[in-house]
Amino acid sequence: MLGLQFETATSWAEIAKVNLEQILTDHAFLEQKAASNAVSIIINYSEETELVKEMSNIAIEEMQHFKMVHLLMVKRGMVLGREQKNDYAIRLQKFFNKTKDRTDALVQRLLVAALIEARSCERFKVFSENMEDEELSKFYKNLMISEAGHYSTFLQFAREYQDREIVDKKWNALLAFEAEMMKERGNSAKIHG
Repeated sequence: MLGLQFETATSWAEIAKVNLEQILTDHAFLEQKAASNAVSIIINYSEETELVKEMSNIAIEEMQHFKMVHLLMVKRGMVLGREQKNDYAIRLQKFFNKTKDRTDALVQRLLVAALIEARSCERFKVFSENMEDEELSKFYKNLMISEAGHYSTFLQFAREYQDREIVDKKWNALLAFEAEMMKERGNSAKIHG
């Protein structure tokens, strides 16, 4: 369904489980960044009414997810650590050449956001299915469903703003790039690590 060209090995879930506070901290900040991205799209494309409506919903939901992760950490006696750079997202954002065309820039941004959500969804699935902790397993299964919805929303909007064939060509190129990148990953307690 997600179209990802690289599957996360279950060994990543083992690394994440051993470093639970680190993975939860990373996850919390990713939710904040996702909310911030949605707000930024609203600011930069405020004339796009339907897009603004959906990005508003996503921003609110992502901040709710941040709150849920943080409350889970507090409940378990953990403290939210410091934010760390997400080199995964930074590398994806550099995939496309910069453009002065507003529509093209928006499509690129939507595709990168769709891919980040798709990979998060896939990682949450791997984590939930390899977790003995029932609370965490259920928590990540529920979040996985939400991330899948966000992925679909971003990809759908990209396809509305540009010819489907052009968008799909960009999407497939981005997927191939990300798959190669993911071959080097899976060894750190980060959602995209």
